[in-house]
Amino acid sequence: MRRVFRVRLQLLGLVVTAPLLLNCGAPPKTGGESTATPAPATPAGAAKGLKIAMIAKSSTNPVFLSARTGAEAAAKELSAKHGIPIEIAWLTPPTEDGQVQAQRVAQAVNEGANVVLLSCSDAGKLQGAIDDAVGRGVPVMTFDSDAPLSKRFAFYGVDDTETGTLVMAELAKQMDGKGNIAILGGNQNAPNLRKRVDGVKAEAAKYPGIKIVGTFYHVETPQDSAAEVIRAQNAYPEIQGWAMIGGWPLFTPTLLTDLDPKKVKIVSVDALPAELAYVDKGLAPVLLAQSTYLWGYVSVQTIVSKVHLKQEVPVMNKMELVRVSKDNLGAWARQLRDWGFTDVSEAYLKLEK
Repeated sequence: MRRVFRVRLQLLGLVVTAPLLLNCGAPPKTGGESTATPAPATPAGAAKGLKIAMIAKSSTNPVFLSARTGAEAAAKELSAKHGIPIEIAWLTPPTEDGQVQAQRVAQAVNEGANVVLLSCSDAGKLQGAIDDAVGRGVPVMTFDSDAPLSKRFAFYGVDDTETGTLVMAELAKQMDGKGNIAILGGNQNAPNLRKRVDGVKAEAAKYPGIKIVGTFYHVETPQDSAAEVIRAQNAYPEIQGWAMIGGWPLFTPTLLTDLDPKKVKIVSVDALPAELAYVDKGLAPVLLAQSTYLWGYVSVQTIVSKVHLKQEVPVMNKMELVRVSKDNLGAWARQLRDWGFTDVSEAYLKLEK
């Protein structure tokens, strides 16, 4: 899981919603957004090394474990490149809790972290903690879920409204523009997820034949999310499609046996190894992959550029989604393997496309 990051040339053939970030040797470009902030004074001890406190939403969510792997890989590479020790201190709570995250931010500062890297479960609960950390000389960067009104210096992640729009557009294609759908919404307090839900609803309104039965929220674990899908499906048997703004239930095989791909279609965000069976079996014909490994990898690169090298970095750093279907399942599986995932099915690795 600590393999050197390599992007395979064969990914150039991927059918993508937008280009996959290929150059991880520099902070990602942001298109039209060029706002940048000057680098602050380097925190005490940063010249000798960097301790980056990484606080994701949940340590039981596989997407954040992937981000941790990316962060640790970048830390190892950049430690060797710049001749300084770079430590990733994993302070992620076991389950989603914005208040606990705020406590972990304060803990990171008190324990001598030079930088905080944070995915916000609740921006309202975290803004004060972020601003306090910055006020005490510890810069904060966010990834995946932002706190835009805080004093964080940069954010790296997808455009959430656009993500919801793309999920619904893909689902509408699978359903020929008509039918009853449900939205799986995750944590209702997460600012990034609220924007995705809004994107789904706005896109669905463009299809007169599409009816949204409801939006269903849940604890963000594979078991809880899969249980919520089954509960909703039993309560509303007319549901024919699911717009999943996060791939939580696809990390368990439960839905492969409990849902009939001839009657129900899923389009979901994320495409990690455990989720690829849903593409293969046709229950989720399209997954819109966040390159979750890059959450950590690119964020650590950005932090080192700003804090250690004292370079200016963009405030908004956009991650592009990758469209994963049977047409490029093999290529995506090999990319996951090259990012260090050891649980990719050999059957998918052998696919030509």
